[in-house]
Amino acid sequence: MTFEPEELGQTKADLADTLKTLRKRAGITQIRLAQRCNMSQTKISNIEGAKLTPSLVDVELILRALDAPPELVAQVVALTRSANTEWQDAWSQRRTGLEKKQNELAGFEQSSTEFRYFLLSMVTGLLATPEYVRASLAHISGDHSKAIAKKLERQSVLYDTSKRFTFILTEQAVRWPFLPPSAMAMQIDRLASISLLSNIRLGVIPLDGHMPTAPLNTFTIYDTRIATVETQTGVMVFRDHRDVSAYLDEFATYEDYALFGEAARERLSEWAHRFRS
Repeated sequence: MTFEPEELGQTKADLADTLKTLRKRAGITQIRLAQRCNMSQTKISNIEGAKLTPSLVDVELILRALDAPPELVAQVVALTRSANTEWQDAWSQRRTGLEKKQNELAGFEQSSTEFRYFLLSMVTGLLATPEYVRASLAHISGDHSKAIAKKLERQSVLYDTSKRFTFILTEQAVRWPFLPPSAMAMQIDRLASISLLSNIRLGVIPLDGHMPTAPLNTFTIYDTRIATVETQTGVMVFRDHRDVSAYLDEFATYEDYALFGEAARERLSEWAHRFRS
């Protein structure tokens, strides 16, 4: 289906109104519907009040309990997918302050335990040196000292051993000359150092050999709940389990091509040496 960015913020309320209308047409109470769906009445109330965005599974249970006709089920399922998709455009993020985005990411990191990062063209802030973080924001006008500080503060989550991280970086992401050569070598050294942490798997995909698939975007998966996909002009946030599953499958494909452990560190050392020489 096609997502229109200006519609994504409206569909949550539309979905809530639709489900409420269907329940009333069926002539049953929230309590009765909750019993049929094995949910709490509070959850049904929050869904109908647009305080909680239901998952596709939740909606399918509700529609089945309401004996909704197949053609209506298809429409409401499509609406649910839209409601579980969010578009965050880069210009709005800059207007509201880049530190607000950092706070949101910190929230994702606090509420999740397993993280998968596929890095196509740049090093993510969690793995970046201070010089790299500053350079990543240099093209945006304004004072970004708060955003930079928050990015660096977020790196402490890497040392929380209750959380597990898998980072996969393409050779392009590692070697893109974002900084002067000596600073790039230090950035690569940091990647190698972080790869030694017990709760982190850091893999690299060298641009040699044969890989009959091509990534299109940088993306992050939080547990199996949320996938965020970066584009040039913003970020898509997916919560529908089918979308998240598609990115989990894509990530697994790149894992098969990546070098991990000592093999990854040997390649990183080689790339750092090239910058130093």
